[in-house]
Amino acid sequence: MAKFTGLNVQVLGISVDHVPCLQAWAKSLGGITYPLLSDFWPHGAVAEKYGVLRPDGFSERAIFIMDAQGILRYIDVHDIGEQPSNEVLFKELAKCDPAIAAALQAEPSSDEPLPHGGVVMYCTAWCPDCKRARAWLRSHNIPYTEVDIDANPKAAAQVRQWANGNQTTPTFDIDGRIVVDFNEAQLRELLKIR
Repeated sequence: MAKFTGLNVQVLGISVDHVPCLQAWAKSLGGITYPLLSDFWPHGAVAEKYGVLRPDGFSERAIFIMDAQGILRYIDVHDIGEQPSNEVLFKELAKCDPAIAAALQAEPSSDEPLPHGGVVMYCTAWCPDCKRARAWLRSHNIPYTEVDIDANPKAAAQVRQWANGNQTTPTFDIDGRIVVDFNEAQLRELLKIR
């Protein structure tokens, strides 16, 4: 989110769910840092206008990028279980605004190596399983290093490599042994917790 905000971009979430449902969902993720909008009444009117309302009343998972003049510049409709790479979105944003393109080009590249040794958890701020994993690690007094893959493209690429192309969080590197997803039994075994 910091990278989007730094580019003067407004991220919005919209769902056909009603406001209390959206509030509960955001709370379950530990909070959302961008506005969530309800397209509940008239049900799915916005989703229908954008061509992503399914006949069963649900909406597709989709990303739309509009430029500062309100012109739709990019559409990505994808499977509910997929999360597109932010790098693709940054490239599309750069096409919309020369200032964004310049800001992205001016960013220093991160040649800093990823952490290793001990427990390293690759995660995101919004992931419910990451939230559970943090609580589980704390409850067992296990020190760990956390790497946010939304803020670190190199970490996101590493997770995709470990998870067969998927951006699965949390993913753990425990002294070189990789655990993809919050697999408590496997973590217990590797960390020798009874």
